[in-house]
Amino acid sequence: MRRRRLMSKNPSHPAPAEHTPRPEPRTAAAAISRINPFVFGLLGALGVLVALTIGGIVTQLGTVLVYIGFAVFLALGLDPIVSFLERRFSLPRPGAVAIVVAGVLLLFAGIILAIVPVLVEQITNLIDNGPQMVKDIQHSDWYQALNAQLGTNFEDAAAAVLKFVQDPSNFLNISGGVLAVGTGIAGGFTGVTIVLILTLYFMASLRSMKAVAARFVPAYQRDTFSELVEDVSGAVGRYVIGQVSLALVNGVLSLIVMSIIGAPVPALLALIAFIGSMIPLVGTLSASIINALICLIVNPVTALIAFGYYLVYMQIEAYVLSPRIMSKAVAVPGSLVVIAAVAGGALGGIPGALVAIPVAASIIIIVQKVLFPAQDRKRTPPRVI
Repeated sequence: MRRRRLMSKNPSHPAPAEHTPRPEPRTAAAAISRINPFVFGLLGALGVLVALTIGGIVTQLGTVLVYIGFAVFLALGLDPIVSFLERRFSLPRPGAVAIVVAGVLLLFAGIILAIVPVLVEQITNLIDNGPQMVKDIQHSDWYQALNAQLGTNFEDAAAAVLKFVQDPSNFLNISGGVLAVGTGIAGGFTGVTIVLILTLYFMASLRSMKAVAARFVPAYQRDTFSELVEDVSGAVGRYVIGQVSLALVNGVLSLIVMSIIGAPVPALLALIAFIGSMIPLVGTLSASIINALICLIVNPVTALIAFGYYLVYMQIEAYVLSPRIMSKAVAVPGSLVVIAAVAGGALGGIPGALVAIPVAASIIIIVQKVLFPAQDRKRTPPRVI
């Protein structure tokens, strides 16, 4: 007590302020609690409105985003061919890109020139010879056998079909559907043109795009990021080349076999087989069923032979061709292939199924090169303070 009184009397030693309240530190929660409830609700409503606006913009631009994503997918798939031309023939990148694009355009032009004239001729012949074909079918042995087994039910069904064909008003409805199909084909042609143009630009500037993407990463992580991007792009490219190789084998063999058995429009059936093989899992089966049904136009024996051929080919593709080609293309377990293809098809239809497997391969690469090493570096448990 005596020392405290002396210190209070000495001006150089002021008495400690024992009961002076300390100011409370301001935290984020305390600051939010002082906001007017009306202002807080208004800010929340504005945030929800901004989120809805962004969602609406993304929905409106959905088709454009699909075009961009598909063009990037094709550019990554064609990049290995461009790189091979650069290394093998010492070409500059613009020249290699021009050669690849010219080859793709010539391929599509050849397919169109080979199929469209034949398809127009077949449709014209079908319209001209339609009544005679109906009479020939009615006098055929298998028609008479079905009519004898099923009786009046089969005859009534056939008469209903003939009545529908002979009614002119039904052709107006069919023409409206044909017009809608024609509009869809025109829209698809526009979309293909946009995708091809974007693919050309992306192929020409793919390296600069990767360099710009690396600039968003801190400098000490750019080498790892660039290596990861190269691995992912390589996986996508190898997948595209492998899938196109399988589709090309199916298309060429379909053209040969369909021509031998006398199927209608073999070039069109080969194109259907080629496009179907580009779709994982269900594409080859769907194309095979479609081609076998088209072969019914000739006779049931031709359709049966076509279906038998595709049944054998699917086994060869599943157990011989696909393991040899796709094993080097993309290392994805079989269960993940099924899950990725089904999920991609549910989310994005045919384009989603096409890109699902390379996306799954990219995720596996990221997990193996980023997540697993990070977990392996954690040798000791974190300290609990």
